Amino acid sequence: MSDIYSPPQDPLEVLHEDHELIVVNKPAGLLSVPGKGEHLADCLLSRVQAAFPTALLVHRLDRDTSGVMIFAATPHAQRHLGLQFEKRQTKKIYVARVHGIPEEKVGTIDLPLIVDWPNRPRQMVCHDTGKQAITDYKVIKSGEGEARVRLMPKTGRSHQLRVHMAAIGHPILGDPFYSSNASDYPRMMLHAQELRLRHPDGGKGMRFFAKAPF
Repeated sequence: MSDIYSPPQDPLEVLHEDHELIVVNKPAGLLSVPGKGEHLADCLLSRVQAAFPTALLVHRLDRDTSGVMIFAATPHAQRHLGLQFEKRQTKKIYVARVHGIPEEKVGTIDLPLIVDWPNRPRQMVCHDTGKQAITDYKVIKSGEGEARVRLMPKTGRSHQLRVHMAAIGHPILGDPFYSSNASDYPRMMLHAQELRLRHPDGGKGMRFFAKAPF
């Protein structure tokens, strides 16, 4: 993967929209929020705000991750959703293709994470000063030296799924930071497939889904 930022120009894919929520399917290779400098100004937030001027940020996905991302349409919704994420009341399900085949078909990875300062934005496992990070995983299918896994983060640390899978010896294919074969793949094979939360207006349970493109 080159370091030149050339995000995909796919039209915005809106999964759901109402008076409090805007849910879109983020393409891989597009920043969630603007980076530092004019050349990193194009991002999902600005594209969503071009279509929905009141849209407000609630959470982020890594640039190289695709999938379900939710925005608030009002300040009330932003506060309500923000608290759900903070209190871990949302349920997130990711799909990934990983190197090798985990021995345990179902498991929990509990490894604390901290930023790797000399190499930031990379993160690393650190048992002394890292913050708690927990990921449940399940192997969906495997073969030809790789596995398709469902990943369910219980915490929301930066790069959590990527570092956790690499730490147990099964890095996500195409990951430019934590795998050695990123250039062999057109993208990082990580997709936010499902997000469940409560609607800010009335608390009804909502489920948003976007099929993995790989």
